[in-house]
Parts: sequence; C-alpha cells; structure tokens
Amino acid sequence: MHPVHHHLVKIALDEIKPTQATVGYQEVIAKRKEWADLTEKKRAGLIDTHWFPSIIGPNKQYYIVDHHHLGLALHQEGQQTVLLTVLKDLSWLDLEIFWKVMEFSQWVHPYDAKGNRLDYQSLPKHVSELKDDPYRSLAGLARNKGAYAKEDTPFAEFMWADYFRLHIKAKTIKESMDKAIVLALDCAKKTEASYLPGWSGLKEEK
Repeated sequence: MHPVHHHLVKIALDEIKPTQATVGYQEVIAKRKEWADLTEKKRAGLIDTHWFPSIIGPNKQYYIVDHHHLGLALHQEGQQTVLLTVLKDLSWLDLEIFWKVMEFSQWVHPYDAKGNRLDYQSLPKHVSELKDDPYRSLAGLARNKGAYAKEDTPFAEFMWADYFRLHIKAKTIKESMDKAIVLALDCAKKTEASYLPGWSGLKEEK
C-alpha cells in the first residue's frame, strides 16, 4: 500500500478487512455486470473516483466501512487494487477497545446471514469471504422499486432486511425474487415499519 496523496491510499484489494459479514449477492451481480460493460478507461475512472472509506485498526490494518458489495464485485472481476480514504486512525488502540469504538461509531455490523450476532473474530478476513444474505438483496431491490427512501443511516438496508426476514419466507425469495419484492413493497408501507430509516408511506390497514 502507498499514499496517492494526503488523504488517499492505494492498497491491494486482498489486504482490506470487511466490517460486516454479509452482502446481497444480487447487488454484487449487478455491479459485476456494470463493470463488464465498461471500457478499460472507464474502469480506471471508476477506481479513481470510488474511494472506500476506511479506518486504520491495530497492526495498521485497513478496515473498510462501506462499499462491501463493490469490493466483492471487483474481487470477482479480478481487480487487484483500490483506493481508500481514511476516516480515522485507531491503530494505537488494543483490539478490544478498537471494536468497542467501531461499534459505538456504527462502523461495524457483526451479524450473519440469518441476522444473528457474531463475535468480531468471526468477521471475514477478506472481501472474498462475504456471505450472501438474500434478505439484503431483497432490501436493496425493494428500495430501488420505491419501498423506502435511500438514507445515510449506517446499515439501513440491513435493518430493512431484518424487518423483511420477519414477514417474508426465505422460500418465497428463493422461488421468486419478483414475488418477494411485491410482498416487500406492501409490508414496507405498514405502520409497524415506521421505525425504520427511509420509511415513506402509510398503508391503510383493514
């Protein structure tokens, strides 16, 4: 790794550490398709303009706090390096305190593909190890269809994924994502979802 200029670091993709355990593979597939459609020049432009926000942790490890879907897509497409911007240098902290600060700052989402809590040691060591959470795919696709508004709230899509997890069967998603999206659009408008970031409607309930 080496600094590109005062706030950017160029780093090998296989050196960055994720701060979540899952992604929605449907979103990864979409990003791979977008990448495949780009010319070499536009691919270089994407890398130059899509900076991965990161935290420097113990042992000078770089932990990305966003763009996990893009990171996995780029890995699967064979991209070797990416650019990071450093939000905070916490390299001087011991590991236990580091994770406490990360969680307090909402920079980590330690939950598995079923929504269960993980210990920090169980988080992936590389973007290639990110697992698929079909409900995260559903949350992203439903948002694109207007189920809720895009928000800057950290891990908003995962909050919606957990909500949909309670209301839509995994079998439905597996058999027909389109049907699952229709169901998600319906239940996203209910008042019981009003606590979620980006909630954007009231469905009249009979």
